[in-house]
Amino acid sequence: MMAPAAPSVRRRRRPNFAVYVYPVVTVAVLFVVWELLARAGYFPRYILPAPTGIAARFVQFKGLIARELLVTMEETLVGFALSVVFGIPLAMALCASRTFNCAVYPLLIGSQVVPKVALAPLFLLWFGFGLTSKALIVFLVAFFPIVVDTIVGLSSTEPGKLYVARAAGATPLQLFWRVRLPNALPAIFGGMKVAITLAVVGAIVGDFIAAENGIGRLLLSANGNMDTELLFAAILALIAAGIVLFLLMEAVEKLALPWHISQRRDGSGAAP
Repeated sequence: MMAPAAPSVRRRRRPNFAVYVYPVVTVAVLFVVWELLARAGYFPRYILPAPTGIAARFVQFKGLIARELLVTMEETLVGFALSVVFGIPLAMALCASRTFNCAVYPLLIGSQVVPKVALAPLFLLWFGFGLTSKALIVFLVAFFPIVVDTIVGLSSTEPGKLYVARAAGATPLQLFWRVRLPNALPAIFGGMKVAITLAVVGAIVGDFIAAENGIGRLLLSANGNMDTELLFAAILALIAAGIVLFLLMEAVEKLALPWHISQRRDGSGAAP
């Protein structure tokens, strides 16, 4: 009875290359169609340049793009780290005290309604044009998903688990560390994956307002000079960096939550 199970287990453990092949093929087809349309003259070069022209411009300015991208990524990571450091404890406090929740949660919602572009000049006025102001803009953009998802995760613990832990003599602190927090980790990582992408957007907002350095400054410069090829090259580099950050966050999630069912599914989403 046990012999037939071994091939099935081995089959499940094989890497699902379709998860990587399908997106690559889709992007390749998109670029081929884009190249053909551009060469056929359907779009003027200053509106939609060919991918080969964008690639040539990227090679020409790769040093400048890399240097400005590193500045933006530094702003992104610092602001994201702040959102994690402050967002998760804040969510814990909101779950622990109903009075604190009623007093603070509406303010958090209000902070998200205000356009960040409107707040960015104030941050620059208060904190200057350096890393601090841009990191705080990123923080303001990224922390809300972390707070909300952490609250959802901490509030979704099954009552049965809490009853069993209390019956076993667990203290409130043990209930939190051994039951509530592990149960909330998938939701917390979900919030962090959303936040890391929003953090890139926040960094670009800071670059646009400060316009001293960063990939946002390069985008403004290329747009002002009508250099559409350089504009697209910088945008594609930014997209690639954002995807890498998201994949790194997924990798951290897999290392931290090997026991969760979402990490034991194949690429199609089917349970093993």
